[in-house]
Amino acid sequence: MSAVNIRSARLDDAKAVADLHVAVWRHTYHALAPSKAFVALDEEHRFASWHKRLSSPAADQIVLLAESGAGLVGFAAAGTPSQAIFDGRSEIKHLYVDPQHKRRGIGRALLETMAARLVEQGRRSAAIGVVAGNGPAIAFYEAQGGRQAGSYTDPGPLWRSHNLVYAWDDLEALVRRQPVSSAP
Repeated sequence: MSAVNIRSARLDDAKAVADLHVAVWRHTYHALAPSKAFVALDEEHRFASWHKRLSSPAADQIVLLAESGAGLVGFAAAGTPSQAIFDGRSEIKHLYVDPQHKRRGIGRALLETMAARLVEQGRRSAAIGVVAGNGPAIAFYEAQGGRQAGSYTDPGPLWRSHNLVYAWDDLEALVRRQPVSSAP
């Protein structure tokens, strides 16, 4: 992996996170999501959401950024589960890596650092929902030791996607796989 720094997000990161979120989301879901979602989930919408999230974070919220010489190349967020299917596990709500920087260990570093931060909060397990049909993400989560633990339909206002839940029931094992250095 090239030199990547993982750090906690700050309020002044909201625009960069929103811009990357839109770019990666559109790249990832171009063949899966309806066109109305692409129009509505633009940079302005994502900025408002990220600004709100970063200006008044929930007590259990974690937002991590991956940066390299190229700037922001990935991010991950976790917190209280949004669906009962998560069965008491923390929910990893986002894990996105810029397509130009994939396959360099950034996603794995974000996931392992997130696992370490969740363990620091006293959490023992976590899960993520991935849209059915997103083969690259499914392969990634399986390669990282995630096991399929169910499915649900996201009731989102723009797109009712069918999602698979991938879970890690022993976050400490994920943390122990390989040390990850990160900034607080």
